[in-house]
Amino acid sequence: MDRRRFLGVAAGAAMVPFLGRGGVCGGSEGRKPNFIYILADDLGYGDLGCYGQASIRTPNLDRLAAEGMRFTQHYAGSAVCAPSRCVLLTGLHAGHGPIRNNRALKHEGNVPIPREYFTLGEMMKQAGYATGAFGKWGVGFPGSEGDPVHRGFDVFFGYNCQRQAHDYYPDHLWHNREKVILEGNANGAEGQYSHDLIAEAALEFIRSNRDRPFFAYVPFTIPHTRFQVPDLGEYDGTDWEENHKIQAAMIGRMDRDVGRIVALVRELGLEGETLIMFTSDNGPHGGSGTLERFRAAGPLRAKKGSLYEGGIRVPLIARWPGRVAAGSVSEHVGGFQDVMPTLAELAGVEAPARIDGISFAAALTGRGRQREHEYLYWELGNQQAVRMGRWKAVRRIGRRGLEPVELYDLAEDVAESKDLAASRPDVVRRMEKILREARKPSNLFPHKVLDDLPT
Repeated sequence: MDRRRFLGVAAGAAMVPFLGRGGVCGGSEGRKPNFIYILADDLGYGDLGCYGQASIRTPNLDRLAAEGMRFTQHYAGSAVCAPSRCVLLTGLHAGHGPIRNNRALKHEGNVPIPREYFTLGEMMKQAGYATGAFGKWGVGFPGSEGDPVHRGFDVFFGYNCQRQAHDYYPDHLWHNREKVILEGNANGAEGQYSHDLIAEAALEFIRSNRDRPFFAYVPFTIPHTRFQVPDLGEYDGTDWEENHKIQAAMIGRMDRDVGRIVALVRELGLEGETLIMFTSDNGPHGGSGTLERFRAAGPLRAKKGSLYEGGIRVPLIARWPGRVAAGSVSEHVGGFQDVMPTLAELAGVEAPARIDGISFAAALTGRGRQREHEYLYWELGNQQAVRMGRWKAVRRIGRRGLEPVELYDLAEDVAESKDLAASRPDVVRRMEKILREARKPSNLFPHKVLDDLPT
């Protein structure tokens, strides 16, 4: 694929007209604000310098935090890719959304979000936004009801299938419904690095839609394994293990491209009307000992796949000059289900009814009183978890059924090292009630033990 054709692919969003009134914090002359939502893949709470990382340099993300707000208690939708993205896109927590786990299909692609579930992309498109998605999709195979072009995105460029996204040198990517062949990548050859193409596509979308409100969803694939990068950059001369060098260089490459996105927004004169958010889809993978080498989960327990804090608490940085206070830190407790109602409020449109999310626009902008969640709920495989105020409950389902609830006081023990269930039976009873009542069965992911619990 040559550069001229690539840029045509990247810019190929439908030019949708400006509709409706400006958002509550809109840009100049009543224009609706732009939104850029960047989602890293398997980036841990401790992988960024502004969250305590000491070995990997992330100057652009650190600057993003210095110029905006850093959230310390933000949660992914789940501890693995597909259900986490489902929560983000539907505004429904992991006990109400249709996708409850990763599931490989025999053909390319993943279990799709069913047609009856309204998505973030559809909401933004109906609000009059040019919409683009660039990176890893993972919630619908090509041509299915979950295909991004059927779920509100004018243009999609990247991996449809999360299994194929494990390779940074694939033989093809997708532009909408077209399979784009990457010459030079066949038969194990390493020619075109997918992350670079995805970053260029996102930049071109922003550039091409500068004159209208746009929503750019950028789910980068870094730093998910495999360990692949075109060069090791500043880590080439270290005495680290090879895969540790590669992981650091991958994160550095993503950091570079976040910087390029911010620079482009500034160059186009759109800083005052563009909210940029950066987060991760779940905790760190920990491959080749990177979890320990870089303390990728920071002070948190466990990693990707676990409902302890290390698997689900993620960085969130938000930058919007003039709207979000520079250098600020928020302890607001929220999660992926809150993104849909937050963007709806900021865009001046109604969020869908009967979702689990709560807008955190007040926490972002300092305007109005911030509503808080009564609790946050997760389930994944044979695990359940609830966050309620300072309390965190985790419950496993073993061969003999439900195991005892573990209880942690996150205000005093963020590492979840001391189980307080025996000393606080009153809190355990409240948590057990939520664990029974906060969910409903999923036809796509039935769970015999949980589905049979009385409510």
